[in-house]
Amino acid sequence: MRFLSLFQDFTKVTAKDCIIDDESNRIVFLVDPQDMGIAIGKNGTNIKRLKKVLNKEVEVVAFSNNLEEMVKNLMMPARVRSIRLVQTDSKKTVYITVAGEDKGLAIGKSGKNVSRAKLILKRYMDVDSVVIV
Repeated sequence: MRFLSLFQDFTKVTAKDCIIDDESNRIVFLVDPQDMGIAIGKNGTNIKRLKKVLNKEVEVVAFSNNLEEMVKNLMMPARVRSIRLVQTDSKKTVYITVAGEDKGLAIGKSGKNVSRAKLILKRYMDVDSVVIV
């Protein structure tokens, strides 16, 4: 609650949720897509100020209840070509195909973008695994 309140104070945007990722020393805020620009601020000023105060990496992701839209938002700016949900008995896996030159961008340094996608998709879509193809 403290982080959500701080985010709102700095950005004047109400975040839907925040996910604290201690492993990567970051906080991911989920906001409505139409509030993304306001939340980030001109030249990223809001995010930079929050980073300084929290002493953690701060990321903002546009939230959607639609799996396909959410995956595209999570992989931004990588260009997503297709999304396939495979469900076995007890596991859901999302296979995300991105443009070849965007594969590194989609995975992120040390797989940080994939782990962020997995955290958020597990929480909201009950997805167990994320695979970049």
